[in-house]
Amino acid sequence: MKRFFQPVPKEGSPAKRRPSEVVASDCVDGPAATAAGAGGEGAPGQEPRRFMTWNANSLLLRMKSDWPAFCQFVSRLDPDVICVQEVRMPAAGSKGAPKNPSELKDDTSSSREEKQIVLRALSSSPFKDYRVWWSLSDSKYAGTAVFVKKMFEPKKVSFNLDRTSSKHESDGRVIIVEFESLLLLNTYAPNNGWKEEENSFQRRRKWDKRMFEFVQQVDKPFIWCGDLNVSHEEIDVSHPDFFSSAKLNGYIPPNKEDCGQPGFTLAERQRFGNILSQGKLVDAYRHLHKEKDMECGFSWSGNPIGKYRGKRMRIDYFIVSERLKDRLVSCEIHGHGIELEGFYGSDHCPVSLELSKDAAEAPGSQNSS
Repeated sequence: MKRFFQPVPKEGSPAKRRPSEVVASDCVDGPAATAAGAGGEGAPGQEPRRFMTWNANSLLLRMKSDWPAFCQFVSRLDPDVICVQEVRMPAAGSKGAPKNPSELKDDTSSSREEKQIVLRALSSSPFKDYRVWWSLSDSKYAGTAVFVKKMFEPKKVSFNLDRTSSKHESDGRVIIVEFESLLLLNTYAPNNGWKEEENSFQRRRKWDKRMFEFVQQVDKPFIWCGDLNVSHEEIDVSHPDFFSSAKLNGYIPPNKEDCGQPGFTLAERQRFGNILSQGKLVDAYRHLHKEKDMECGFSWSGNPIGKYRGKRMRIDYFIVSERLKDRLVSCEIHGHGIELEGFYGSDHCPVSLELSKDAAEAPGSQNSS
């Protein structure tokens, strides 16, 4: 989600539709093969237990400026899987040609230079120990990535909420990684926007409907993470009254439930709650952190200058199926404060999740007799 929650315009003219056939299970592109060592080192059946999610607000910009500090953080945290949103690097394919959202663009001098920056960033520790899968937009907009340690071998990687489809979701908003005993979903949910007439409300309603249908079809333990662009309850924002009454240029939507800050409208929050309840899902952070924390309890923070100074929201999540609830060891937000400490240049900070090997190892659990 962008600062002030306003949509980021796509660069350039609209591209043509993507090709219908994409190899969904391949670890692809230069960073995958060169920096993250595609092939042969994973062991099927091993299950990752430490996860991290982060909206990078342009991964390329982070690699150019904040990468050393972020790499030190990743080394300390040592996650098995890293999920990134808002990659904002374009998919491969020349102008006017079909795009390949699994590969980074490199058909111009500027895109080749940018791709080399990515290759270099991923060729050293800690990222040399991971393989990466991309799902990219046609332009420098949206996009997601998943990094998996080489010791873990996914059964399948796909890129669409319709798991029978080989296409990537529009704007590269979805990556699904299936392991032997669990399913991981990384999403960058579309922003609800401010105005009905711009079709942003309709786009978000359609997304929520598809998520509602998806979570009810999952047939194994499930982790859903990413920038979900919604704050579920009042405890999840720093200033509920401010966000509830927020307007853009004085515009008031015709339906009261659509009023307020995108991400904190009543309609979005109700739909999100319905997804959790009907999908038998648990908000891992709120399950472990019952009280409001004004310093460390929010993953997005407004611009330190202007009316959004100090206004913060929790919109980056780990959602788990109820059968994983007793395995929750920790879920932490790793940035804090008005000055965005621990945000590594983004307007979002990383969030981590750790599971125990089994329910008996989780804090406070008891073995059944």
